[in-house]
Amino acid sequence: MTPKQIALGVSMAGGLLIGGLAQAETMLRTVGNFSGNKLHVEQVERPFFNELNARDDLAVVYNPMDAIGVEAADALRLIRSGAFDVMSVQIGMASRDEPFFEGIDLAGVSPSLDAQGEAVDAVREAFDARLQERFNAKLMTLWPFGPQMMFCNGDIDGVEDLAGKKVRVFTPSMSRLVEGLGAIPVTLQFSEVYLALQRGVADCGVTAPSAGNNGKWPEVTDTFVPLPLAYSVQGHFMNLDTWNGFSEEQQRELTEAFARLEAQMWGLASEVNDDAIACNTGQESCTNHEAYDMDLVEIDPSSRELVEQITSEAVLPVWAETCSKQYDDCAAVWNRTVGEAAGLSIQ
Repeated sequence: MTPKQIALGVSMAGGLLIGGLAQAETMLRTVGNFSGNKLHVEQVERPFFNELNARDDLAVVYNPMDAIGVEAADALRLIRSGAFDVMSVQIGMASRDEPFFEGIDLAGVSPSLDAQGEAVDAVREAFDARLQERFNAKLMTLWPFGPQMMFCNGDIDGVEDLAGKKVRVFTPSMSRLVEGLGAIPVTLQFSEVYLALQRGVADCGVTAPSAGNNGKWPEVTDTFVPLPLAYSVQGHFMNLDTWNGFSEEQQRELTEAFARLEAQMWGLASEVNDDAIACNTGQESCTNHEAYDMDLVEIDPSSRELVEQITSEAVLPVWAETCSKQYDDCAAVWNRTVGEAAGLSIQ
């Protein structure tokens, strides 16, 4: 048995000391993304945390969120309490505990992935400060799954045909945008959506094209609507007490490591979703996802204009009102960060 294995065994048995080995490592109890997001979990997260576990000063226990029964909406409270040391957080779903965080990815704000990247960079510092203050956590990564589009059942030739459809959403602002399109929002975790679509609990589900393909949503839907509603910005957060327990050198090394993880996740968002759209809709250019034969709805410029109108009239003011009840400077901070990047302002 190696010294690392001895130390890990001792620390899990109750923190006893054997030759000081248990003191040499920090245990990182880590919650990853949903296991259904195979590219993110198996190709990026798991190898990354295995690499961290290979360090002499870390012992990483990694599990996907659904494998241990963690609810995405509870992530901020779990990381604050110290129940886990590192968590992959679906920010929109967890934002019920801090509406300010949803401001990083309000539905309808960013028309492209590049625009979303500018918004993330603009608000990163303010986001981290608020996260530390309210939830005793350190921001390690921010990244998007990619454009959030609709997998639907039924005759849909354009956004006007979404009226009356039950649409799975996962953030409050997405609910308001979907309502503005005449549809009925249904909030579900990713792991619940396949059965909901299969059984008619939902007519449509919103997710990234690649995530939906990996989750086999095209098996239970027949129409793909390529209108980006948001980008499902995620983050990896570390409990602040855990972070402060590291030396300055360890913090620097971990910051660099998580920056590489973030870059990989952004790479996935920009590289895999075009191929996933092609595969979902049976196009010959499909290469790296499972092929299906969904109908592809053609989105015209007026659909994007409608999204922008709903965002300005129904999404931004309602979000600002809700957020300001907890955080007086909410709208002002958003205006000088995300808003400035997007060319929008909350009055």
